[in-house]
Amino acid sequence: GQIVYSITEETERGASVGNIAKDLGIDAATLSARKFRMITGSSKQYFNINASTGALSVNEPIDREQLCELKSVCLLNYELVLESPLELYRMEFKVLDINDNSPSFPLSEYHINMPEFLSPGARFTLPTAQDLDEGANSVQNYTLSPDEHFYLEMQIRGDGSKYPELVLKKALDREQQATHRLVLTAKDGGNPPKSGDVPVIVTVLDTNDNAPEFEHSVYRASILENSPSGTLVVQVHATDLDEGPNGEVRYSFSNTTSADLQRMFSIHPHTGEVTVNGVLAVQRPLLEMLIEARDNGAFGMSSTAKLLVEITDVNNHGPEITITSLSSPIPEDAVPGTVIALLSILDKDPGENGKVTCQISENLPFQLKPSLQNYYSLVTSGLLDRELISEYNITITATDLGSPPLTTQKTVWVQISDVNDNPPVFGADAFNVFVEENNPLGAFLYQVSASDPDIGENGRVSYTLRNSTVAGSALTSFLSMNLANGSIYAKRAFDFEQLRSFHFQVEAKDNGSPALSAATTVNVYISDQNDNAPAILYPISQNGSVAVEVVPRLADEDYLVTKVVADDEDNAQNAWLSYHLTHSSDSTLFQLSPHTGELRTTRSMRSTDFLKHKVVVVVQDHGDPPLSSTVTVGILLADTLPQALPDFDDSGEPLPLLNATNIYLIVSLACVSFIFVAFIFFLAVVRL
Repeated sequence: GQIVYSITEETERGASVGNIAKDLGIDAATLSARKFRMITGSSKQYFNINASTGALSVNEPIDREQLCELKSVCLLNYELVLESPLELYRMEFKVLDINDNSPSFPLSEYHINMPEFLSPGARFTLPTAQDLDEGANSVQNYTLSPDEHFYLEMQIRGDGSKYPELVLKKALDREQQATHRLVLTAKDGGNPPKSGDVPVIVTVLDTNDNAPEFEHSVYRASILENSPSGTLVVQVHATDLDEGPNGEVRYSFSNTTSADLQRMFSIHPHTGEVTVNGVLAVQRPLLEMLIEARDNGAFGMSSTAKLLVEITDVNNHGPEITITSLSSPIPEDAVPGTVIALLSILDKDPGENGKVTCQISENLPFQLKPSLQNYYSLVTSGLLDRELISEYNITITATDLGSPPLTTQKTVWVQISDVNDNPPVFGADAFNVFVEENNPLGAFLYQVSASDPDIGENGRVSYTLRNSTVAGSALTSFLSMNLANGSIYAKRAFDFEQLRSFHFQVEAKDNGSPALSAATTVNVYISDQNDNAPAILYPISQNGSVAVEVVPRLADEDYLVTKVVADDEDNAQNAWLSYHLTHSSDSTLFQLSPHTGELRTTRSMRSTDFLKHKVVVVVQDHGDPPLSSTVTVGILLADTLPQALPDFDDSGEPLPLLNATNIYLIVSLACVSFIFVAFIFFLAVVRL
């Protein structure tokens, strides 16, 4: 928005001008928090804003004439910049003139030479006064001190400007009075009016009674502002009706022409050619000079003409880009339309040469939007992603409409700050971990890792185990985790025979606000070690006794004596079992299948075979190193199951054929045989 204030010059310091917060509809309490500041191109800060109330007051008295010189309208332009959000208000102060300057003449006194033979009605141009005030406060009229020979008359030039002329009212007589002292007074129209005067000394001469006369009272010319030194502006010409030296005319700038203009231009004293003498360093499009033509008479006569020079602008000023405000870095989640910077783009050339177009590259997520006059806002036009592009170098190109056009570029460096918009990412959805059983406590198992493209705390990842149970127990009783690097450690030794595998989830969480997280599954597979010897299930020995198998006395060949049955809790080759016969009381009688554990006879039983045998069977796995178990089997040859099993001692001696029953039979047979032999002997004796 824009607001206009009016203030008279020389207003004292601290005087109230208005209330900027009330006039612009801003909450005065937020001015300080929003870091308000006033920006102006002036070298002085003429106004103050009270941060608490928004009251606008005079900080420095303004001298309108010093600030704006001869401009008819004196304006001061300020910009009020507020942040959070970024806003710009334009303030225009119109400085009103007061009658604080008196008219003044360039010289302390003026001299006029008049021939005594001049007739009444002869005219002489008088100097014009200057008044720095404007309008009614500037010079309005002139008066001349009373004199019987002269009076004052105002004349109008072709451009409408007025100037005073001294008119001869009565013929002069040098012999009676050679010098006349007059006072020329200039008055302005202020209230009360102010005035200034200058002495005008008239010297009466009795020669050269014709003054040079210009062909035109006003000369007009137009030149380019970059015209080089020596460029012809115009040629003036004046004629003098006198003859000889009194008719020879010399040209010069009038004393009323400012010294600056006399340095910029030069005039040839004989030809009247006005040329450029230096750099045309002026801001005004129209320059005004007075040229004087004076003859070479003993008492030279003169006249003046006005020269108006129009300076035609050329496109010799490139646009000027000023960064008024810049917000950097900006968060990557800034919505489209967020204001990044406020730019001021000015071109000192007037007209089309001073009109500027402004643009940036099209492949950027930014755009320029016109704001107030000569201001542009740099705003976001798309979504930002710091992980893709963390900073931008935005080149702003300003081109004026001159011919040829001039271009200025300025680069704005905008950094993108990080927001927590990316969760951690694991390298895989699941990880497989293999660990041998009987691991030591605290053994390192695996390290999971998640990456987060955010930076700082938003990208710092910590790891935790999600609550779960394994085999009825809490996961934390099995495992521990390093929160910083994701390393997983065992808190107990695993037993393959009790737990072969389990899985759990690891959560990775960043340190942003709010925090983002992701999870992955870790599968733990416990590999077997050969830590279990084979367990013999059959035959079973109780209390250290030998297991006994009863085999028929006359069993056939390949008779199944028994089958050794064993089991190994280990897995794979650690549980592959083989059976070996390490001891047998008769190695020719029994054989053992190494794969099935079947103990069979190798031949048919004989009556001469011992009745009691003992074999030792070793059951061995295929682990590295292998583990084994043994079982001792006692074999009894009998057709019926005896009431009491014999003892199988460690001597391994076979059981003898004579037992109690056999002894009775043998004794009976021996007695019968003895009686039979005795009877035969008796018969023989009787017969003989």
